[in-house]
Amino acid sequence: MSHAKKKIGWIATSLIALSLMLAACGGGNSNNAAGSPSASAGASPSAEQTASPSASAAASTDASAERTLTDGLGNEVTVPANPERIIASYLEDHLVALGVKPVAQWSVANGIQDYLQGELEGIPTIAFDLPYEAVASFTPDLIIVGSSGLVEGDKYGQYSKIAPTFVLGDEINNDWRQALLKIGEVLGKSDEAQKALDDYDAKAKDAKEKLQQAVASESAAVLWLTNKQFYVVSESQSSGAVLYGDLGLTVPEVVKEISAAGSASWNSISLEKLAELDADHIFLINSDVASGSEALQDPIWQNIPAVKNGNVYEFDSKESWLYSGAIANGQMIDNVLASLVN
Repeated sequence: MSHAKKKIGWIATSLIALSLMLAACGGGNSNNAAGSPSASAGASPSAEQTASPSASAAASTDASAERTLTDGLGNEVTVPANPERIIASYLEDHLVALGVKPVAQWSVANGIQDYLQGELEGIPTIAFDLPYEAVASFTPDLIIVGSSGLVEGDKYGQYSKIAPTFVLGDEINNDWRQALLKIGEVLGKSDEAQKALDDYDAKAKDAKEKLQQAVASESAAVLWLTNKQFYVVSESQSSGAVLYGDLGLTVPEVVKEISAAGSASWNSISLEKLAELDADHIFLINSDVASGSEALQDPIWQNIPAVKNGNVYEFDSKESWLYSGAIANGQMIDNVLASLVN
């Protein structure tokens, strides 16, 4: 994407609300979805998750055979051979990285993961909370669920009556790398998952070296403007994990302070606090374009050093900045390089 500073776009209020909810539940990718709003890349896998693969995990590399795996909630799940009708809502980034198309894709009112539509265009949508009747209507042969909250109560039993249902569990779901590897295991695509992860890490390493040459120790912050309110990304989650963890950009003190006080991927920041933002560069995801972006006219915003110096790089909220995964993060790296290097 070009590094033009004015990108036009908007995101539905429901998508915004859900993204913040998922980010808060991620607590510590992600995304959250996506975090992003997705699960967090900052969560640490447990010793069990990082232990040597079990016999069942090793066998999972053969997708042509039916396999029994234990999911994140302790359920014994019989995964069918070569599943072809998969529902993995809000996990589509991982599916795309593995070359898999789901039978239905995550959505909220007027909102989908636009950054994946090059691969998912035309795939029917399903509501984010996976209504039982909607899931059944797609006749899936495998359901993969990220958050344990989506199967609370009797939901797991309901989904299991439709198709084998594998729950990643919150700890894995909140670490996009672990989620990618686990889904690769479930689908018998462990080699493909590892390659996608290795390719991403190689891309991040190369980008980090280019950034060190171009901007050295300069700092950057990621802000999201929606409904006249600014949010700043956590230093260890979502796009923060990419900028600071993967690319080595310096974390501004204000970002450190807000990250320490909040648990969500995106935490609100007042204009007064923004006035103290000591960032050399600002990446702005603007969801208020359609309503006029009033907050960008405020004198406090106008006097932020990065703004005065013309070092604000504005992006459409339909791009990948509000999500997490090998695809989303790779696109963010492209955006950062286009803004600071190219």
